Amino acid sequence: MSDLFTPNQPAAPLAERLRPKHIDEVIGQSHLLGEGKPLRLAFQSGKLHSMILWGPPGVGKTTLARLMASAFDAEFVPLSAVLSGVKDIREAIAQAEQILQQSGRHTILFVDEVHRFNKSQQDAFLPFVEQGLVTFIGATTENPSFELNNALLSRAQVYVLQSLSAAEMTQLFERVRHAALQGVEFDADAVERIIGYADGDARRLLNVLEQLHTAAQAAGVNNIDVTFLDNTLAQKLRRFDKGGEAFYDQISALHKSVRGSNPDAALYWFTRMLDGGADPRYLARRIVRMAWEDIGLADPRAIQLCNDAATTYERLGSPEGELALAQAVIYLAVAAKSNAGYMAYNQARAFVKQDNSREVPVRLRNAPTKLMKELGYGHEYRYAHDEPNAYAAGETYLPDGMGEPGWYRPAPRGLEIKIGEKLALLKKRDKEAGQH
Repeated sequence: MSDLFTPNQPAAPLAERLRPKHIDEVIGQSHLLGEGKPLRLAFQSGKLHSMILWGPPGVGKTTLARLMASAFDAEFVPLSAVLSGVKDIREAIAQAEQILQQSGRHTILFVDEVHRFNKSQQDAFLPFVEQGLVTFIGATTENPSFELNNALLSRAQVYVLQSLSAAEMTQLFERVRHAALQGVEFDADAVERIIGYADGDARRLLNVLEQLHTAAQAAGVNNIDVTFLDNTLAQKLRRFDKGGEAFYDQISALHKSVRGSNPDAALYWFTRMLDGGADPRYLARRIVRMAWEDIGLADPRAIQLCNDAATTYERLGSPEGELALAQAVIYLAVAAKSNAGYMAYNQARAFVKQDNSREVPVRLRNAPTKLMKELGYGHEYRYAHDEPNAYAAGETYLPDGMGEPGWYRPAPRGLEIKIGEKLALLKKRDKEAGQH
């Protein structure tokens, strides 16, 4: 029984109370923690090494670092790069020295959001990592290649963590339900929406379940359905399931708005998806695909611009990098449109899939050996650069007996106008050379 001199201790958050105590309890990251996989081998090796844990939020970076300290009976000294500076680094190093002198225990220095440290702050770790005073474990949501010094990277193994799959999130949900959510049931639709909202982030899932459990207890509710979710979480449930219908409806609307040359509509659906919680990296991949599928060679600059926008997002992250993606969307919407390359590729694939394996004409084969030359390989091949206008008029490069299929038909828009004119001129020269 507590008294006036015993302060009330606030209950730890659910995410902290259910933090795994052993690597076998970790859900997800099977590519690293499965039998024979890199991180499990690191745990089993008996030898600590410095590492960078790179992955999205809520996938277990801090948990793995804590488990590493526990497995090796090392002191766990955490730092947050958001809140710490060089002074805090020095204090952490001094703490590690004191622990070593007093108990002989090694120290794991864990730095969360390590990418937020500047070059000089990152350099401050190097001497102590090299001396072996501390084992450095950094956690980051950003690409280490861009955000961390080469000197630090060269001394640490990078492990890439992944968002939890829907099946893994469901497994975590069931564990939480049995361990901490007694007295409350969940409808199947509610479970699906909660997992979709969490979007592969275990910490978000735990936090929302804790919030729902508290709200249900306060309201005297013992069954959580979609209506209760809407009333309790309000705007937060605008996030959608990556595999759900709303998600694909919206990405379809974005794609069709770009194809339809409507920049405002394209921006609307783009920002709607961001606001709903779509991964900007997923949107970046779709934007690059749109450039190839719907703009193509009518404006090749669109492809480069979209690639640059995706790289900018990787460099800056959210929210700054999203501006680059937004401007790429605008550019795609106003660019000249052509699906000629897309259609030609699909037709060629369909043809090859059903056609037999045609031989390469002998004249088009390389002849690196004497025997091949004697067999006529490369004989009568016409080197285009030696021909008038660097074009071997009348030559064909398809298998013998195969007619010109005419798959690629440039659109009368953008750069493809010029491409069409050039192909027409070359066809005319073929005809004049006697090729019909």
